[in-house]
Amino acid sequence: MALYAISDLHLDFIGDKPMDIFGEKWSEHSIKIKENWERKIKAEDTVLVAGDISWSMKMEDGIRDLEWIHNLPGRKIFIKGNHDYWWGSISKLNQLFEGMDFIQNNHFSYEDYAICGTRGWTYPGGDAFTAKDEKIYERELLRLRLSIDSARKAGYSKYIIMLHYPPVSEQEGTTGFTEIIDEAGAEMVIYGHLHGPSVMNAFEGCRNGVKYIFTSSDFLNFNPVRIL
Repeated sequence: MALYAISDLHLDFIGDKPMDIFGEKWSEHSIKIKENWERKIKAEDTVLVAGDISWSMKMEDGIRDLEWIHNLPGRKIFIKGNHDYWWGSISKLNQLFEGMDFIQNNHFSYEDYAICGTRGWTYPGGDAFTAKDEKIYERELLRLRLSIDSARKAGYSKYIIMLHYPPVSEQEGTTGFTEIIDEAGAEMVIYGHLHGPSVMNAFEGCRNGVKYIFTSSDFLNFNPVRIL
């Protein structure tokens, strides 16, 4: 029984968004994901999927991508990415498939860990950060707190945090997300979102005793990484 992570699957089985327009590395990337997943992940394992799951705009299209994931081995736990426009009612999502759990203001467990999280957002500090960004940023901070609070009320004291957006870009940096993460005493954070040259801004390593792991699928060569 093991815990794995990956993000940014960017699935599109209705064919509207071929990923190879972003480079040869993305050519037939779903085949690479499937082969790697089936090679290493067993039915008793759990995979954390940190957002940008499907390009679909509506659930009636996205369901095909979710069914594809459901047919892969293991339990899956998801958070929303910035491209997951199909993501609807959290209660309905959590009734779709056995063994597929969706986080939004709630949590799920893996052994004695609570898996908490939210999509995240860009954080203050640059000229491009607008009043609209501020509103979304504050909402995402609240959702992360609600997720952790739900786990704390259920009696958990060990936390793994899932975010789609990077919570910080450097070891010494501080954002509202890192403040909440540090306050909770989380052991580990996984995140994705960055691709291409921007992966140079991805922080991996330990910060205030918390291990940060970058999981964008192209960065991982479409191969889920074992984190426990």
